[in-house]
Amino acid sequence: MACCDYPTPLEGCDGAFTVDASRVTFGRNCLAEVGDRAAAHGLRRVALFSDAGVAALPIFAKTRDALVAAGLDVVTYTDVHVEPTDASFRDAADFARGLNPDGYVSLGGGSVIDTCKAANLYATYPADFLTYVNTPVGDGKPVPGPLKPHIACPTTAGTGSEVTGIAIFDLLALSAKTGIASPALRPTEALVDPECTASLPAEVVASAGLDVLSHALESYTARPYVRRRAPERPSLRPMSQGANPWSDLGCREALGVLGRFFERAVHDPADSEAREQMMWAATLAGIAFGNAGVHAPHGMAYAVAGLVRDFRPAGYPGDEPLVPHGMAVILNAPSCFRFTAEVNPERHLEGARLLGADTRGAGPEDAGEVLAAELIRIMRAVGMPNGLGGVGYTEDDVVALAEGAHPQQRLLQNAPREMSKPVLADLFRRGMRYW
Repeated sequence: MACCDYPTPLEGCDGAFTVDASRVTFGRNCLAEVGDRAAAHGLRRVALFSDAGVAALPIFAKTRDALVAAGLDVVTYTDVHVEPTDASFRDAADFARGLNPDGYVSLGGGSVIDTCKAANLYATYPADFLTYVNTPVGDGKPVPGPLKPHIACPTTAGTGSEVTGIAIFDLLALSAKTGIASPALRPTEALVDPECTASLPAEVVASAGLDVLSHALESYTARPYVRRRAPERPSLRPMSQGANPWSDLGCREALGVLGRFFERAVHDPADSEAREQMMWAATLAGIAFGNAGVHAPHGMAYAVAGLVRDFRPAGYPGDEPLVPHGMAVILNAPSCFRFTAEVNPERHLEGARLLGADTRGAGPEDAGEVLAAELIRIMRAVGMPNGLGGVGYTEDDVVALAEGAHPQQRLLQNAPREMSKPVLADLFRRGMRYW
């Protein structure tokens, strides 16, 4: 029998799952440990990655000073692009190759941490850019070996990038997001300091928190690991291995924390308890989806973000059109979970209950609608747009969105139901407006 309440693996499917995680230090003011942590890895010259916004904050000076105080030579790179592109990844890799540091420290949100991962990869193992990019967009070649030490210090409670081996970017030639996924990209250590989120605008807290919610809910409802084909070799087992007993622990706890603290964290910047709890939920969900994988809402989000025309959200820097990642994900979520609920209604109902919905009296046939209704309530409570139409899409865009999402097979194959192009088109259509 498979572990816990999972069914017996089907013939040819995997009967084991792998647990990977970065070393995590969590707590207020743990950012001050970064110098000692870097020195303990034997680093002498450190590349400190950030973006222009974070570089202007006191936490950046605090991080640099801690590294210098530990006797390290620190060279900064603050040209990270919010929502990175293949071009910005290349620029960062060029910097890293020229510097040849002993290791890396990233201070910022997912864009910064992912850019640092890519720079570390391409500086350590130079190759044509598409070599390591996920198939079918790129070649999907495995990373040849270990990377240099990377200490990730997140400043948003959202992406979980500090504990995953995934780096996401916009491929400009396709106007779509894709990524690189490998255990080798997982940061060596994560310093998760809740004080780093104290100054975040409500809009950023909302979008990042919805990314956390989606990580946990998608991983919890993903295809079980015992329904995924066994790899040719154990070392080829993917990180998106499906829901498993380990990921379930983090997903359930993260959803419960979100249900209690998410709206407080958005609406009251002085609520330090809520901001700290959201940081904890982000780490839990990051470890969970780093071992289970997300599915359709994230796969669809890459097309939503990549094809954006004119939408410019409040609270974000710059004047470029942008659908923030967490927003792009949640706009698809009610439509998706209505569709996937029939496969495992119990998990969909449990997710809704943990988020705060009253599920008393709800049966399996109600699961999709109950969960969708709770997600829509949360979206409205934290100021999200009313579906895809709220960020500028119309039904005329449905085919293009489905075409843009379909290449995200690493994610879509992790969904509990088949995500063909016609299915994706219907889900995008149903996500145009929710209220």
